[in-house]
Amino acid sequence: MTQTVDEIIDRLGGADRAATLLGVGTEAVRKWRQTRAIPARHWPAILTATGLTLADLNPASPSMPDPSTPPPGATAVLVLADGSVFWGAGFGAQTAATEPAEVCFNTGMTGYQETLTDPSYAGQIITFTFPHIGNVGTNSDDIEANRIAARGLVVKQDITEPGNYRSTQGLQAWLRGQGVPGISGVDTRALTIRIRDGGAPSGLISYPADGRFDIAALIAKAAAWPGLEGMDLAREVTCAQSYGWDQTEWAWDVGFGTQAAAKHHVVAVDYGAKRNILRCLASAGCKVTVVPASATAEDILRHAPDGVFLSNGPGDPAATGVYAVPAIQGVLAAGKPVFGICLGHQLLALALGAKTYKLARGHRGANQPVKDLTTGKVEITSQNHGFAVDEASLPEGVVVTHQSLFDGSNEGIACAAKRAFSVQYHPEASPGPTDSHYLFHRFVAVMEGQA
Repeated sequence: MTQTVDEIIDRLGGADRAATLLGVGTEAVRKWRQTRAIPARHWPAILTATGLTLADLNPASPSMPDPSTPPPGATAVLVLADGSVFWGAGFGAQTAATEPAEVCFNTGMTGYQETLTDPSYAGQIITFTFPHIGNVGTNSDDIEANRIAARGLVVKQDITEPGNYRSTQGLQAWLRGQGVPGISGVDTRALTIRIRDGGAPSGLISYPADGRFDIAALIAKAAAWPGLEGMDLAREVTCAQSYGWDQTEWAWDVGFGTQAAAKHHVVAVDYGAKRNILRCLASAGCKVTVVPASATAEDILRHAPDGVFLSNGPGDPAATGVYAVPAIQGVLAAGKPVFGICLGHQLLALALGAKTYKLARGHRGANQPVKDLTTGKVEITSQNHGFAVDEASLPEGVVVTHQSLFDGSNEGIACAAKRAFSVQYHPEASPGPTDSHYLFHRFVAVMEGQA
């Protein structure tokens, strides 16, 4: 029996409940009642929540379109595991379907190229809340790894031609060369609210060359993906073998420099290291040797480092910790100073005896305030993480040094007895712009026995 809009909303439990289930505001539900129509992207979720069929919803009616049929002009679709469908225009590389991923959002107003190549985004599809993605093009300097780590991107506005003197290639062409698809024309505000209120869902992007979509199969594929919990992704993004790094930070009108007079030797364990972190270490006067994520304590100590750095990276720290924690514990037992960032922070905490947990939506983007509890100062930071350290599990001798002013979650720890410290955020990403660069010099001071 055909259902009216009012009857559908009632079956969902009323306007407030319908808004929550479908990830929209109550004002949107009110407009549905007025126009006697519900947007097509919500029909899969409605079917799941109510047990109705497409026949009950009368998909032949102009106000009740079939959610599996592309609307005019649509060439790509974002499908979520709960059956939600977001149609749009595809760009970048064409593909029948990306691998399923966690759909997250990033609030940064600049740096989309650095974000896409950050290895910490492996296993994720990025929704950019800033509308002007593509406006500065791409270049060979603003990358954090050789290849894009994210599985796709979602934007509101169409990709435009670049208007920046440093651009050497448009975003579309760069994405095609990297084999990564994107979708534009999506209501990113609604998607972001959905993620904010309900947590990061699993999903995938389909941008097929033949224009054919099997929505039911795409939903099933997204729903079958187990999610990032329990997943070790560091092995997928780490280096294949050890190498040396001497490139220093970029300077306007000069470019990158070279560290030719290093005072200290640091071994950086690559769980998905961003290049700018390595540059900051080199700029702080360090010779840097990068080793794979699977390196044992013996592998690391063989290089006779003055200190050991634990890099950022993707995935569940508990899964990566199966092999990383014993290595870190061996380094700590040898008395080597240790500094960790992001995943490296979480792995250090695990090695010291603490626990980690999955955040509902994570912290991704710039301009996130963090308080340094040792100084009382507030830093404006860049963040990208979906897991956090459980402060309640920190053992005696490990102190909290930094705290998020957004949600109070842990942003830094230190263990004086082990000469080890770490932060959850990215001091090299410079949203402050230099609020957190002191951490690299603090690491040098620890290696010199001055801190």
